[in-house]
Amino acid sequence: MSTAFEGITAHRVETPRYVANVLERPGEGPAVVFVHGNVSSAAFYQPTMLALPAGVRALAIDLRGFGDSETKPVDATRGLRDFSDDVLSVLDALGLDAVHLVGWSMGGGVVMQAALDAPERVLSLTLEAPVSPYGFGGTHGPDGIRNDADGAGTGGGGANPDFVARLEAGDTSADEQTSPRTVYRTAYVAKPEQQEAHEDAWVASMLTTRTGVDNYPGDAAASENWPGFAAGTRGVLNTMAPQHFDTSGIVDLAVKPPILWIHGDKDAIVSDASFFDLNQLGLLGVIPGWPGVDIAPPQPMITQTRAVLDRYASAGGVYREVALADAGHAPHLDEPEVFVAELVRHIGA
Repeated sequence: MSTAFEGITAHRVETPRYVANVLERPGEGPAVVFVHGNVSSAAFYQPTMLALPAGVRALAIDLRGFGDSETKPVDATRGLRDFSDDVLSVLDALGLDAVHLVGWSMGGGVVMQAALDAPERVLSLTLEAPVSPYGFGGTHGPDGIRNDADGAGTGGGGANPDFVARLEAGDTSADEQTSPRTVYRTAYVAKPEQQEAHEDAWVASMLTTRTGVDNYPGDAAASENWPGFAAGTRGVLNTMAPQHFDTSGIVDLAVKPPILWIHGDKDAIVSDASFFDLNQLGLLGVIPGWPGVDIAPPQPMITQTRAVLDRYASAGGVYREVALADAGHAPHLDEPEVFVAELVRHIGA
């Protein structure tokens, strides 16, 4: 169970899809709705919610199988739609017609999918260190061309089994590279020393992740392509496999919400040389047997996002990129004042 910070209230919201835990900082006017990323929960956004100007209503939703929300299976063949449909169902239950959506990492893909399926519900999009519009891993080039038809090297088979076991066991130590606390310190933030007061809360948030083939990480399939497995059809990591997920269609939206794209230059997870991309690890020699860049090229995640957003702008949309030199995968934690200022500027516009 996560603990709400002072000034934040937790609600149980029943929808036809699932029972959601929703954190709220009360206010007036159009709501700002935060959607967390993988192996985390809404709790990570509480300092940001509290730092918004007085009067701004802020909500953060725990996705299914995370935080204090109900655990339901994730159908990865729908990409991230199980999650985006859940978010829209929460908005329905709360009587919210149109909101400002903020999505972090996997949550960036969730809010892009929500904009694709229900653009009339989206006043603006903020993409914080978002997954590429072409998914996570298994593609190359600015246009997200698939390396293999089966999504080799992506999905549930790519999760470190010891990390999964430590999540399941509720491990709070920092003794091993695969412990959630160590992963948080080395991959989520670039400035862990700034978060010492909240680190236990962030680790507790990570540990709310429900594990298994229907949740995190999901299942896997055998593949003739390197590294010998491909994306499955169930669970969280498979939702972002390239054959299941593609939000580049936002370019063709008739009405395009303004987009703020904010990311850190020290991001170890989402970058053009991600340490979580098996092909990048193969290139570095960390994983043996890599067949080379012609067969299994790393994914240029930042380049792909920028290419889609440039097309979005050319097709009549508006976006603004903010790259933070000293931030990692969580700019709202590494550069909180800058993040809030940019977000307020964006939703105010």
